[in-house]
Amino acid sequence: MGRTSGTGLAASALINKLRQSIVRVLLGGVALALVTLIGSPFKTYRGAVALVYLMIVAVVSLTGDLFSSAILAIAASLCLRFFFAPPPSSARIDEPLDIAAFITFLATAAVITHLISKMQLLTQELRHREAYLAEAQRIAHMGSWVWRVKGKEVLYLSEEWYRIYAFDPKGGLPSAEDRLQRIHPEDRLRWQGAIERATGDKSDYEIEFRIVLPDGTVKHIHTIGHPVLNGSGELIQFLGSSTDISERKRSEEALRQAQADLARVSRANTIGELTASLAHEVNQPIAAAVTNANTCLRWLTRDQPDVEEARAAATRIVKDGTRAAQIISRVRFLFKKGAPQRELVEVNEVIQEMIILLRSEAARHNILVGTEMEADLPVVMADRVQLQQVLMNLMLNAIDAMKDVNGTRELVIKSHRAENDQVLVSVSDTGMGLPHQQVGQIFDAFFTTKPHGTGMGLSISRSIVDSHGGRLWAADNSSRGASFCFTLPAKVEGKE
Repeated sequence: MGRTSGTGLAASALINKLRQSIVRVLLGGVALALVTLIGSPFKTYRGAVALVYLMIVAVVSLTGDLFSSAILAIAASLCLRFFFAPPPSSARIDEPLDIAAFITFLATAAVITHLISKMQLLTQELRHREAYLAEAQRIAHMGSWVWRVKGKEVLYLSEEWYRIYAFDPKGGLPSAEDRLQRIHPEDRLRWQGAIERATGDKSDYEIEFRIVLPDGTVKHIHTIGHPVLNGSGELIQFLGSSTDISERKRSEEALRQAQADLARVSRANTIGELTASLAHEVNQPIAAAVTNANTCLRWLTRDQPDVEEARAAATRIVKDGTRAAQIISRVRFLFKKGAPQRELVEVNEVIQEMIILLRSEAARHNILVGTEMEADLPVVMADRVQLQQVLMNLMLNAIDAMKDVNGTRELVIKSHRAENDQVLVSVSDTGMGLPHQQVGQIFDAFFTTKPHGTGMGLSISRSIVDSHGGRLWAADNSSRGASFCFTLPAKVEGKE
């Protein structure tokens, strides 16, 4: 049935084309008849009549129909011979001039028809390419443009550009001021600065900014511009593209939020597992405070109260209470929910905080904790809670790797200044080392060698370090155990 339908359509198209050819031949024939009728009294102007005939053939040839133009070329040659060349009323084409005219008419018709057909094919191909490009830009949410440096006048804007910026194409090309008004007020200076630098340097520019549509919708735009120079090296134009990346920005924000929530849940689970150790860590200063309180009372209830000894005992109570409060505060800080807050952080301070928090856990497994921290280490711009989580994950992994090992169990945390203004932190243990057959998987999500592990600790730690512009890796120690190291960019100017 499909083949029958296709044959019917082809036959219908052929009949249609034949009808159009007949109409062109009839119209051309009428034009030839009129020229012949008007020009027949003036036989001496044979050349002028021939030129008019040739123009009629050329006009018909412009339709791209070789059949009708060839018929009219033959008819024009016969008319020229019959009505305007001696002997009169003779249609014989035997004279050189007649033959030349006949060939000229046919050649003109063929050449013009061929050129028109080729031009139509090229035009059709160009339209197809423009349609493909427009569709590709629509799918990619990317509009193209060209603007002149002098006066910042727009020369070309694609259909997708108009759609992104919510301009009406029927309103013509928007002015530089209209385009500037679309840019978010907070991003205009940055956008103008990028344009001015690129113009001054005659260089490419790439920038992300926001635009505000008339209905209040905010879009995120990524623009790339390329300079166009004339023969003398003078900058005359910029051409480039503007891509709507709003959806990508929303996805990135959702991913960041999901990662933050996952990290918070991971911290909560870890703290939950450390409940016994943390309770012991808190009980120590509380028990010491109770002991000092009893001592203080004894000094005060003597027949001759010893105020100095009582004051010393009270001071120890304050110190023990402060220590317990600090431990509780650090735990609450790790449970805190909120957007990451970057601030200037002393890495050595964070290391000391986590050592205090995990000291009882290490002691429970007879693990010695040592440090080698470089003094005057530059601060880093980081989220303190996230940095604490990275250290907590690495230290707990080290403790877990050593708790069943015979021999010395030692956890060493080092910090020092590295190359390229980096701060390097390493957490080394004397445990079982890395799983040799699965070293490349240890940072993958959900991969774990622990019976009850979630496989998220190292994955979260790496994503946190990456988001801070650093790098996290692991390696076996030369003697025994493994080392996990990470770098963070230093804020070399120091605290502000």
